[in-house]
Amino acid sequence: MAKKVNNEENVEVQEALSKSGQWIIKNQNVLMWCLCGIIAIILAVMAFNNYYLKPKAAAADDEIAKAVVYFAQDNYEAALNGDGADCIGFEAIADEYGITKSGKLAGLYAGICHYNLGDYESAVKYLKKYKADDLNIAPAAAMKTGDALVEMGDTKQAIHYFEKAANSNNEILAPIALKKAGIAYLSLDDKKAAHKAFVKIQKDFPQSSEAQDIDKYIAISE
Repeated sequence: MAKKVNNEENVEVQEALSKSGQWIIKNQNVLMWCLCGIIAIILAVMAFNNYYLKPKAAAADDEIAKAVVYFAQDNYEAALNGDGADCIGFEAIADEYGITKSGKLAGLYAGICHYNLGDYESAVKYLKKYKADDLNIAPAAAMKTGDALVEMGDTKQAIHYFEKAANSNNEILAPIALKKAGIAYLSLDDKKAAHKAFVKIQKDFPQSSEAQDIDKYIAISE
């Protein structure tokens, strides 16, 4: 009986294999084109990375290094727009190399330069474009966006960015952002929300610089 069952199973397997083989033969042209398409996509991606993206990234790295020198010297005008000679500036780097990591970082630098030069609208435009999950740079960018929005008089939207920075739980930046949010809430006469932000500093970041005089702010917001 067992032998009969095995024979029947073998027949079924052979029939299935036969049908599969017939289907492959029937559709071999379609399968070949699909395979060629997949290979073409893989080759295109490899070519893009090797012959476009990598050289682009290397050039962006070189350009941003020049602009950072001016930034470190507080020469924000030259850092932003270039020196007319060797350095093209953060704005041009962001425009020309925006697809690269350094190009994106140049956009963030451009936003900070605009902020330091008093052009808060342009600062917000560049700062909002920066997208990253980095524990240090992302909350710093969000907080600077909030600072620019405060300068523009848009306190409510500024609070959103301060809280975004605070939610990163960065041990250094989060308490700074919380304090900024609390002060912004006070300016809107929302003492309840301000109190919550100040108490969070006291509770979650007791060793931070912001916690040293936080009792004063908690008392003001009560």
